Amino acid sequence: MPTLRGARRGVTRGAGRRSLPPEETVPQIRPFRALRFVGDSVGDLTDVVAPPYDVLSPDDRARLAARHPRNVVRLDAPGDEIGDEADDRYRRAARTLAAWRSDGTLHKDPRAAIYVYEQVYTVPGTDLERTQRGFFGRLRLEPLTAGSVALPHERTLAAAREDRYRLLRATGVNTSPVVGLYEDETGRAAAILARLAASSPAVDVCDDDGVRHRLWVVEAEGPHASEVADLIAIAAADPVTIADGHHRYETALRYRDERRMSRSCEEDPAFDYLLMLFLETTAEPLTVLPTHRIVRSIGDAGVTALRSRLGELFAVRPASRSELGETFGGAASAGGDGRFGLWTRAGGSLLQARPEVFGPLTQDGGPAIRTLDVVRLGVALERLLEIDPGAIADGDRVAYSKSVGEAMAAVDERWADADAAFLLEPTPVRSIVEVAREGDVMPQKSTYFYPKALTGLVINPHEW
Repeated sequence: MPTLRGARRGVTRGAGRRSLPPEETVPQIRPFRALRFVGDSVGDLTDVVAPPYDVLSPDDRARLAARHPRNVVRLDAPGDEIGDEADDRYRRAARTLAAWRSDGTLHKDPRAAIYVYEQVYTVPGTDLERTQRGFFGRLRLEPLTAGSVALPHERTLAAAREDRYRLLRATGVNTSPVVGLYEDETGRAAAILARLAASSPAVDVCDDDGVRHRLWVVEAEGPHASEVADLIAIAAADPVTIADGHHRYETALRYRDERRMSRSCEEDPAFDYLLMLFLETTAEPLTVLPTHRIVRSIGDAGVTALRSRLGELFAVRPASRSELGETFGGAASAGGDGRFGLWTRAGGSLLQARPEVFGPLTQDGGPAIRTLDVVRLGVALERLLEIDPGAIADGDRVAYSKSVGEAMAAVDERWADADAAFLLEPTPVRSIVEVAREGDVMPQKSTYFYPKALTGLVINPHEW
């Protein structure tokens, strides 16, 4: 199925860069037979779906588990119980999955399909309503160094990778999708998705954030076979960029390699694939929310020193709390222009990065990553506060928040020794794709795609 494309241009190495191969192949995307909740068994599907595990707090998980005894968090984010030993929660998820398949809670679709997915939502902090459409399918796994199929743009954390690996090894299913981006400037993919979404959906639910989620089951060999084939061909024309789910992708590679050791003779096994939501990046703007940085434990003296040195890197002017909230509280701005907000107990400032200063300080990597706001801010934290990337990764010096109000309140109330909040604008989608294709990797918490795909709409079993 794959065809070889032309040689990829040479790339010099820098901090956080990957070594890229001389050739790239196109992705392999397939329909599949999903496990899905049966309405007759669980009632209202709203009660059994959930946000993905990585955005859930312990309180969120407890609330969802209490909402319905068969909520998918029991599979995707199993909790510890009193007396548990190592891996007991993963084994419990596996037993739950087996029971739900046996008693009819989950049903495996009889024929391979793609699953067209629509989300209608209001961009947080604005009155702007958007409709986002994509489709769920299986993507054949390729090594991250292949540079051919799934190009990651963000660093991952070891603890999260291990958690997802143990769950996958115990259950043998993908409960949450990886999100992959592809481009189609012709508009054909958007037109196909709109036609397929014109009929009555199989699922229509509204989540706790007011996002409407609809799902259509489109069989690969049914009356829409040609449209399914065309859509897959468009999405597979070029490498796919991982937008969300980097931990899940790396985990799936490890799991695949482990399974191959014991089943090396099996041809085209299902564990060579993972669940992916494919989104096209040009028809409708995708929403990326910023993740703000909260600096901890520098004290009032450290804040004073920080404010006195801001002019070394930024053009600075005072800003009120309300101005910072209005400027950085929504996701309507394009971002990427080097504009930041700073809030301390001594007041607020608007910061504009000085390109002539940052240029010599951001030499590693390709053109796309050197001008990212999150990279510029990382340089500023290291230069002005001596917080290096390692300290940021450890999480002791810098915390994160999606909310401007929460970030500023953390400083006001000294939550967890918070002393300063740096407010960011969103990372542009175009920059995310370019960073990945140049072989670079962003710092953690560089992107937050919104809205998240609901977990529990489709589950991918590693079987045909």
